[in-house]
Amino acid sequence: MAKIKMKKKSTSTDMTAMCDVAFLLLTFFILTATAKVPEALPVDMPASVAISKLPDTDLAIITVGKGKVFFDIKGREVRKRTLEGMGAKYGIEFSEEDKTKFALMDDFGVPITGLKQIIGMKAAERTKANQPGIPLDSLDNQLKEWLLISRRATIDLDDKELQIAIKGDAKEEYPKIKKIMDILQDQKINSFNLVTGKRGRDF
Repeated sequence: MAKIKMKKKSTSTDMTAMCDVAFLLLTFFILTATAKVPEALPVDMPASVAISKLPDTDLAIITVGKGKVFFDIKGREVRKRTLEGMGAKYGIEFSEEDKTKFALMDDFGVPITGLKQIIGMKAAERTKANQPGIPLDSLDNQLKEWLLISRRATIDLDDKELQIAIKGDAKEEYPKIKKIMDILQDQKINSFNLVTGKRGRDF
């Protein structure tokens, strides 16, 4: 009996469609990803397994590290109103341009008298600048004023209580953290968040 010869077919596959999909996905992820903003005061946070997301607005973050204290407020309008209040408190006039730039800034760590200079810098210069930290001495406790005025601004604008988060370096000495907690206690703030790094579970 004669054998039937099967016609051989090409095994090559057209990958054009797959490449198109791969590049579309890559483009999507690049455009939607948010870049990590360089911190003015980078800290090595203590590790924790607890996961809780902080809000994007109506939040004040106090960063403690290298013996310095930095402050940040989430929410542009609250930042502007807070700067106006601090200017009025310390007799410093901030222009509309200063307020707009300040609203777009991240954390800062200078006395109120040096804030105009920090506002005038570009973002890259600001992170490299030697900021001495916000004063919190008994005679010049500017951190207390920043907290008080930002809390008032949040209530006036959003009718909410400002949430507080402390982001401390794992190697920071306890007395510095204790001093910040005492400032919060003086303002009857008994509930606040501690920002920690993510750690995998051991089981």
